[in-house]
Amino acid sequence: MTRTYSEAEIAATIDHAILKPEFTREDVDRELAVAAEWNVWSVCVRPSDVAYACERLEASRVRVGTVIGFPHGTTSTAAKVAEVRRAAEDGASEFDMVVNIGQLRSGTLDDAVREDIAAVVHAAGGAVTKVILETSLLDDEQIARGCRLAEEAGATFVKTSTGFAGGGATVEHIELMRATVSEAVQVKASGGVRGLDAAIAMLDAGASRLGTSAAATILAEADARAAGAAASAAEDAGSY
Repeated sequence: MTRTYSEAEIAATIDHAILKPEFTREDVDRELAVAAEWNVWSVCVRPSDVAYACERLEASRVRVGTVIGFPHGTTSTAAKVAEVRRAAEDGASEFDMVVNIGQLRSGTLDDAVREDIAAVVHAAGGAVTKVILETSLLDDEQIARGCRLAEEAGATFVKTSTGFAGGGATVEHIELMRATVSEAVQVKASGGVRGLDAAIAMLDAGASRLGTSAAATILAEADARAAGAAASAAEDAGSY
């Protein structure tokens, strides 16, 4: 049976994505305000926005995360490590890195993939690390292998997508990822999670974190649905 989630429970799973390259400072301000208003778990911002986001959200409980090697994953390991270190200095506490997709697809470069991830994990110094696999570009074997490599490298999460590769999270991929990694590793659904029903489907499939730019839409739907359920229950109680 599908479980019921409160608005607060869903908010606690959301990394509100503020990553569009065309966003102006005004756009960033608007999205940071959304994150603070709905008290989401974190924002995931562009690396150049980390220090600013930390300053703007200082009075809130919202954490600040950023992306590494985004969106293609093909920057060198040294560059990814440098991104992590600078973002950490600027105040980021979570790091969503893109795996080297081409190396993962090759099938013969698993050591390089693992070492790339492990270097980022080490640079993060115990902070939360999420490995973006870009599942829309992978088959099931590659997704499962990427998950195993991420766990072997010490990552905190495996994650579906950047949202910039023409595909996003699916229930089937979340189930596969959850079944592949141990309970020590969490799963993040990202890409195409734009409404409450989609969010619930991902959580029910095994995700524990949602990456979305539609936090306000999802949480407003959750709030409205809860209010409707409460009103219905009150009406039923009054009919006896």
